[in-house]
Amino acid sequence: MQPEVDTQTVVIGAGVVGLAVARALALTGREVMVLDANAQIGHGISSRNSEVIHAGIYYPQHSLKARLCVAGRQLLYRYCKERHINASAVGKMIVATNDTESESLRHLQQRAIANGVNDIEFIDGATAMQRQPQLNCTAALHSPSTGIVDSHQLMVSLQGDIENHSGMVICHAPVEKIDAADACFTLTIGAPSDMQLRCRELINCAGLEAVSVANHTAGLSQTTVPAARFAKGSYFKLQGPAPFDTLIYPAPVEGGLGVHLTIDLAGQARFGPDVEWLESSDPHDYRVDPNRSNSFYQAIRKYWPGLPDNALLPDYSGIRPKVEGSTDFIIRTEKDHAIKGLINLFGIESPGLTSSLAIGEYVTKQLTKFA
Repeated sequence: MQPEVDTQTVVIGAGVVGLAVARALALTGREVMVLDANAQIGHGISSRNSEVIHAGIYYPQHSLKARLCVAGRQLLYRYCKERHINASAVGKMIVATNDTESESLRHLQQRAIANGVNDIEFIDGATAMQRQPQLNCTAALHSPSTGIVDSHQLMVSLQGDIENHSGMVICHAPVEKIDAADACFTLTIGAPSDMQLRCRELINCAGLEAVSVANHTAGLSQTTVPAARFAKGSYFKLQGPAPFDTLIYPAPVEGGLGVHLTIDLAGQARFGPDVEWLESSDPHDYRVDPNRSNSFYQAIRKYWPGLPDNALLPDYSGIRPKVEGSTDFIIRTEKDHAIKGLINLFGIESPGLTSSLAIGEYVTKQLTKFA
């Protein structure tokens, strides 16, 4: 017989968003337990992104992404400063390489300002290329509040906050089934943990598995669960020194932000991600096809003509948990599915890292609202 454990609140998923949500709940005095199927925290989406702190430029006004990204950026910089986590506001340029893209940057600037990104600056091509001599562009948006962060340091700190407030983080704990009934959730946890767990509040932050977890929740109407759609993005690293001292993004493309240049805290430059829609329902193929570099060279040379041949090496890939019919974060609460204490988070892709602390505050408020 499986051992049975009771706790007040369970968060499924120990990525940066799940840990931030669990931290926010633990700070209220709740007894919180975080479950993750992987061997360690942050082993999924959170270990496979570009570690960028986004300003909040791209998202429609009043969307959850816009609101939580702008709020989250401010919280994240403050948290990193307080906890001595490596983070740097290196800034970025979003660049246009033709007149049509230049005009689109004007509209993007207005969207950013509407979202509360008040430091965004439109500059002409000559000024941009003076600041970054290897750049080729007709115009650019400069975002000084965009930055980079050590996401592993961040997640370790969040885990420490949870544990310092009597919470627990349990890995190797795959959730196989959830029964929702009588204001109580019963979770069946598979090997190697092998236990049943009861709680009164359940937060699904399972990332790539969020839709699957919801689909295995008995008592939850499937009409409240969107269909998952997965987008793979590959990254290539640059051999040699970084050509720019800021992040460089092209004008956005459908499905993503284009093949952009990021610089990590060690100074390594890499390019990506591209967008590859996956047909398989198993979103765990992280192999990087070296042949995809052909499209990278073409995309990058539009804004960096000096990219040498054979300078790109396959690095890593990430997979984004998009959903059918929406480009926004979807956070479903009791008002959506009529189950007290249950919150499902779907489509938490970029800017999830930037938004994580604000998502934690948002989820906490939603639980309090329906308490």
